Amino acid sequence: MATFTVATLLSPSSSRFFAPVQYNRSPNKLRPNLLYKNWHLPKVPPLKCSSSSSEPETSDWTYKLISGIAGIGFLETSYLAYLKLTDSDVFCPVGGDTCSNILNSDYAVVFGVPLPLIGIVAYSFVAALSLQLATKNNLPFGINRSNAHLILLGSTTSMATASAYFLYILTTSFSGSSCSYCLLSVLLSFSLFFITLKDIGLQEKYKQLGLQLIIASLVILTLNTSYSSAKSASSSMAIIELPYFATEITTPSSPFALSLAKYLHSIGAKMYGAFWCSHCQEQKAMFGREAAKQLDYVECFPDGYRTGTKMIDSCIDAKIEGFPTWIINGQVLSGEVKLSELAQASGYSESDQPS
Repeated sequence: MATFTVATLLSPSSSRFFAPVQYNRSPNKLRPNLLYKNWHLPKVPPLKCSSSSSEPETSDWTYKLISGIAGIGFLETSYLAYLKLTDSDVFCPVGGDTCSNILNSDYAVVFGVPLPLIGIVAYSFVAALSLQLATKNNLPFGINRSNAHLILLGSTTSMATASAYFLYILTTSFSGSSCSYCLLSVLLSFSLFFITLKDIGLQEKYKQLGLQLIIASLVILTLNTSYSSAKSASSSMAIIELPYFATEITTPSSPFALSLAKYLHSIGAKMYGAFWCSHCQEQKAMFGREAAKQLDYVECFPDGYRTGTKMIDSCIDAKIEGFPTWIINGQVLSGEVKLSELAQASGYSESDQPS
């Protein structure tokens, strides 16, 4: 007699399997020693293959937060760019004049481009890209989400590096000064950088470390090159510093000059000048000592002049570009003007002599 065993069979399309059955073989017949049996087992769910090293994806709210912070930076830099391009005074809630001096210093320009304009481009790019990632719209130029996040990380890295560099300049070159707009930019830039970096896995951070170091090095090199060239250019220019002084007019006034000066004063005609301007002194000498005192003269640098000093507000508002400048009945006369021309421009006549 011979025996053999039938192996267990599992049906791939059902939960039924077959148990082994032992047979005793004789010369005349094959007789089963065990009955055929089967059992029902629970179905095994299909398994999915996934990588154990996959990185967590950045959530949509994170991209929206990045876009919102970048939007605040865009508004700040737009305000500063407007003030820079219109040569307006900066309102500084903290810092006062020191804040204005920092924003109007040589460090506020990179290769001739105002720093706020660069900030507008950087913040608007980060805001637009993060908003695209948050809404899951198709990215331009066929960029996938992974590469887009890498570009976003590079952008925020460059912004944070620049902010750290400017913070160093603020503490060294402007020691004791305060600039609320500068500190706000530092806060926004570092927030964007750390939020962008937050959802990147540790292994991916090590991979991107080299790229971030290269970007940071390029930013520092660019800023150093810009400010080094600006310093060399400014050092080649002589620093002019003149304390205010008054020049006495010694020539006597003619009756015509005295009458004309009184008339010009009566109609609100103004003469704008500077204490160091020789043409202004010659214009006053035309009137003479007594008549010059009757003129409505505006000194544009009453506190002296130093390279970079601005004119007083009344001269800026009048848009004075040279000295002397007369404004008579809304008409602008530049340079030294003969008394007869002043009389004609003002409408003066002998009968108009003020008492």
